[in-house]
Amino acid sequence: MKFEWDRSKEVGNVVKHGVDFSTVPEAFGDSRRIFIRYPGLTEHEIRWQLVGFDGQGILTVRFTLRRGWIRVIGAGYWRKQKQIYEKENKIY
Repeated sequence: MKFEWDRSKEVGNVVKHGVDFSTVPEAFGDSRRIFIRYPGLTEHEIRWQLVGFDGQGILTVRFTLRRGWIRVIGAGYWRKQKQIYEKENKIY
């Protein structure tokens, strides 16, 4: 998998959510990861959420696919998606 992101977007993500994008590939490598179609659609592309373990916690990654690359839009450790992950994977 090939990943890309806007560096200034990553800086903003760190400020807003406390997460840089360095562990995103780890979350994609989680065999129990979950893909959710992101409700915020644009005219030109479908956006997704991946929920997976990144070595630190259950990370939610917002992304889209562009020219064969996974384009990271944002990431964070959010309770709602963690609950979905735990329910789908029967983690109690």
